[in-house]
Amino acid sequence: MEIEVVEGDITAQDLDAVVNAANRAMRGGGGVDGAIHAAGGPAVLADCLRRFPDGLATGDAGWTTAGLMPARWVIHVVGPNRKAGETDRSLLTSCYRRALAVADELGARSVAFPLVSAGVYGWPKDDAVDAALETLRGTPTDVELARMVAFGRSAYDLIAGRL
Repeated sequence: MEIEVVEGDITAQDLDAVVNAANRAMRGGGGVDGAIHAAGGPAVLADCLRRFPDGLATGDAGWTTAGLMPARWVIHVVGPNRKAGETDRSLLTSCYRRALAVADELGARSVAFPLVSAGVYGWPKDDAVDAALETLRGTPTDVELARMVAFGRSAYDLIAGRL
């Protein structure tokens, strides 16, 4: 699998799937989650309500339509909220493993990833990057392209430096 990094807007990525850093309720929120729901339109929330009536567990992944976005699917993952005491790194790496498994189920060959849990959930950015890259590199998958989409230059530089 090729791993690349771009600086930009994950909602504008024209790949098979984009990964959403969602919350357990699966009803939209802030950060990446809010941007994806806003860009995808009401179809994303409607699909979340239908497919995840009870939400999704931390570390797990599931998919919905991408609505109005260029991607075909949104793969929602629920990262650990470090600020709320969720410090188990395996929950973070599980997000990337499960996202790849869902991508494989869908037949997605290109997937855009944010840095899961590194925003309002307070995971240290250095370790968030390491967890993402270690997991993407070490997980067997049919995904051919994993694109890390950095929000801002400092995140881009951090990811690029580790690639």
